[in-house]
Parts: sequence; structure tokens; C-alpha cells
Amino acid sequence: MTSPDWPLFEVFIRSRSGLEHKHVGSLHAVDARMALEHARDVYTRRLEGVSIWVARSSDIAASDPLDADAFFEPARDKVYRHPTFYAIPEEVKNL
Repeated sequence: MTSPDWPLFEVFIRSRSGLEHKHVGSLHAVDARMALEHARDVYTRRLEGVSIWVARSSDIAASDPLDADAFFEPARDKVYRHPTFYAIPEEVKNL
């Protein structure tokens, strides 16, 4: 099996504890373990991360950008769910 035949994995890195994971790129690997090791070597060379997630690209489902208006319409009338209605204490560094 050569690398073009290996499945594609999406890589997510959390830069510090308490922050969210962010998509940083993609890579090919034989399995999830190899994907984690390659992601560590490629995306955290300067000690940028505290956590790595990898997921097969084929396992990720995504909404269609062309359907965004209809897909997200039900949430638009629920403005009370937005954090703008709450006072955030100064001690809270990341939300």
C-alpha cells in the first residue's frame, strides 16, 4: 500500500488547555495511530499543542454551504441563546 492509497485524515490541535481544538490540516496515514504520530511530527514541531484529534475525512459529515440559509434558519429566531445576554466575569479567560 502506497501513501496515495492511504486514507485521508483531518487534524485538529488544541493549543492550550481550556481552548477548543482547531482544524490545522490533513494528512494521509494507514490508520489513526499513524495519523496521530504524523500529526504530532508535522503540526506540533514547536510545542504548539497539548492535544491532537484525528478523524478520517470520509467519516466527517458536513452541511452544504449552498443550503446554509434554510439549514440555519431555525436558530435565527432564538437570539436569547447568544451569550450577549449574560454578564461574563473578568476571571473567565476563555469561553
